[in-house]
Amino acid sequence: MAGFCVERGADPVACAEPILDGTHRDLLDALEFACRWSAAGAGDELPKADEEIIDDALMARLGGEAHEALRLALAWCSVEQWQSPALAVLCRSTEVRRRHASALLPACRDLTAMERHDLKCLAYALAILDDEPLVVLHRPTRTGFEVRIGGIGDNFQLHTLLAHVLVGGGHLPGTPPSTESVRLAMDPEPAQGHTGAVATGAFELLAPDGERIWNEGLPDDIPVVEGHRLLVLDEPMYPRSWNADRFFPMLPGTAELTRVMSADEVQTWFAYTRWTS
Repeated sequence: MAGFCVERGADPVACAEPILDGTHRDLLDALEFACRWSAAGAGDELPKADEEIIDDALMARLGGEAHEALRLALAWCSVEQWQSPALAVLCRSTEVRRRHASALLPACRDLTAMERHDLKCLAYALAILDDEPLVVLHRPTRTGFEVRIGGIGDNFQLHTLLAHVLVGGGHLPGTPPSTESVRLAMDPEPAQGHTGAVATGAFELLAPDGERIWNEGLPDDIPVVEGHRLLVLDEPMYPRSWNADRFFPMLPGTAELTRVMSADEVQTWFAYTRWTS
């Protein structure tokens, strides 16, 4: 109910604690369910997240007090129900994300890795970076930039905003993204449904070791080097395009160029990559 109220204008900060405390509790209980299930039968696959699995045999397998075993089983089966209300508060408040996300993210990722629950949206929302400094190196021109990002739901959105700031701003060669794709990435007002607008790729996003950083991933995937996330841009390996609608409609992204680096600084940062010269 609290999530429903937030979607209709209630204060997300005021509503966040009961929603995210409940989410955290059920994430931990679901993980404990998985631990007990696995301990009771080596090699047995984890069951589907469906209340039909709850019976006397399951309770016996989980062990402990009957009330506790039932609580763990119910958490395993119903934890996904927290996703919608959790997104309602996380996607509407930077303060909520700063207060709560770091505590929930490890448990959410651990449970998601078991591949029995669809918690991708929750995991992405918990991993959103806010007011995050980013060192961006452009390999073809050997130039570098400091960019501050926030509220970006995936690397498709990051890609568009970096192209807008760096290509559209005249700092790098290429074709800037369309006005509509930029608007969809950063407009405070969410799009009304699926727009069909298309964004095109300007770069290859790479980690310092040369591994690709996928557009389907998150800014949180960018490695931290010397206290800063370090991203390398290269020429795209092949033409690519994607739907320009943002992953979280209620959450506008930001990317601000804070500084163009000197040649010496760029060389120093490139020393942390595979492209040292």
